Amino acid sequence: MCRWLAYSGSPVLIEALLYRPEHSLIDQSRHARMGVDTTNGDGFGVGWYDSAGQAPAVFHSIEPAWNDRNLREVASHVRSPLFLAHIRASTGTAVQQTNCHPFRHGKWLWVHNGLVRDFHLLKRDLALAVDESLYPSIEGSTDSETLFYLALTFGLEDDPPAAVERMVGFVEEVGRRRGVEHPIQMTIGTSDGKSVWAFRYSSERDSRTLFYSTDVRTVRELHPELAILQAVSDESRIIVSEPLGNLRGAWNEVPESSYGVVQEGDDELRPFRPVYSRNGG
Repeated sequence: MCRWLAYSGSPVLIEALLYRPEHSLIDQSRHARMGVDTTNGDGFGVGWYDSAGQAPAVFHSIEPAWNDRNLREVASHVRSPLFLAHIRASTGTAVQQTNCHPFRHGKWLWVHNGLVRDFHLLKRDLALAVDESLYPSIEGSTDSETLFYLALTFGLEDDPPAAVERMVGFVEEVGRRRGVEHPIQMTIGTSDGKSVWAFRYSSERDSRTLFYSTDVRTVRELHPELAILQAVSDESRIIVSEPLGNLRGAWNEVPESSYGVVQEGDDELRPFRPVYSRNGG
């Protein structure tokens, strides 16, 4: 599968999270502990927003993340208040830049860990449901990008949780119509540059792992020796496929079939329920 990370808070160098932690995302690209694959070497990507609120920049490569000098160079010079990073383990589609996450459309970024099972059987039905005005923007061949454009079709820009619930309900309906028992496995991160939404769900209710960081004020009290905790705001938060280290009290697992939003003010954690277009989905 894949591993991904989302950060929102005080501007930090991207390398502070991609490289410096004990079990950083770069370390996970070779030594993942909780994923289906221990190695995630089929490309990577980073998407980041600047403090001015402009549309995000993205950097993709098909090189393994641990072996890319350009990524190290970019990460050590770019400071961002909100970014998403992804390391890829392909589930069958080609290793090419257009298949690397994060996917971008306008001000939105999207990362996915998981799969649409038997995507080759479902791809036509799913693609035909993408809004005609959005379809030309699809550049790659992954199930992940198709999910993104389905979510955009179902209203991601207006109501992300409702759009993703409709998207998942639609995928499950199509899958079961085509004889696929458990069509979707996912953790998803998406952002408009202001908030970050993270979803954990699978048709079999046995989803890939996803964690969020404990409130910074609490972790400061537990670990006053960590200088970075003194430098970031109380609003700073990390969401990640697996913890960046074994820091006591720092990580909480996102419950099965749930979604969360990191935003100004209080963050939220709510149940995730697919929405079906007809009874019996």
